Order: sequence, then C-alpha cells, then structure tokens
Amino acid sequence: MSILKVARMGHPALRARARPIEPGEIKSPRVQQLIDDMFETMREYQGVGLAAPQVHQGLRVFVAGFASSPDDDEHEERERVPLMALINPEITPVGTALAEDWEGCLSIPDLRGKVSRATEIKVKALDRRGRKVELRAKNFTARVIQHETDHLDGV
Repeated sequence: MSILKVARMGHPALRARARPIEPGEIKSPRVQQLIDDMFETMREYQGVGLAAPQVHQGLRVFVAGFASSPDDDEHEERERVPLMALINPEITPVGTALAEDWEGCLSIPDLRGKVSRATEIKVKALDRRGRKVELRAKNFTARVIQHETDHLDGV
C-alpha cells in the first residue's frame, strides 16, 4: 500500500465532478489498490474520510472511518464512524433537520469552517466488492458521508 499525494485547495481535481465507477471496474486491481491506498492515506493524515478526487483520481468512491481512543480528548464527543468504502453513493436526506458544525478537510490543512448539513441521511451505494449497500446515518457519520460526497460532486 502507498500514501497518496493529497490535492490541496485550488487544485482543479477538487472542482471536477467524479465519474461513476462501472460495476465491471470495481473488482479490478486498479480500483481495489486505490481503495487500499486511500484507507492508508486517510489513516496517515489522521482523517475521518477521503474521496478519490482528493488523491487526483476522478472516480466516485470515498473511504471513511473513525474510532476515538480512550485518551483522545480532541474527539471525545465524536461518535464512531464505521470503516467503509462507498462507490457511486446517492444521498437522500431523512426529514428536514439541519445542524451546523465545524468541519475540517485534508485538502485544506489547519483550517476549519462551519457547515450546515442534514442530520440524518439514507445512502445507496456499492461496496468494494460491488454489492449494493443501503444505510442510514445520523449526526457525525452523516456529516462525514455528506462531506465526502461533496468532493465527488466537485463541491
């Protein structure tokens, strides 16, 4: 596995809409290696999510995951985000509730901003094996998924 170079704010890769990954591509060595490398890169930079455009790949896939440790004061109020790789995600808000909170981004190191997001979402996607996945996410997990999906949309 490799640590990938993360695109920084202003790079054109971050403004382009990523293309869907075809079902036949998902199990390819290229896509599987990309997912493995994205997980390693996310861990290296202590992120909770990383989208393919952030590592100069215009594909609709992101990885996410976070578990605070008992001595992790900075993240003590954050819920655990299950480890996931989601391909071609489609998000639907559940209800109309929004919450504003601080977000960071590996593409904009050392800077955070307040962002309003749906507090609960439904997600349809494919996993790294090409299986259909449907899940509901709330609060911090929903925020992470929405943030990473924004990257896939060039936002």
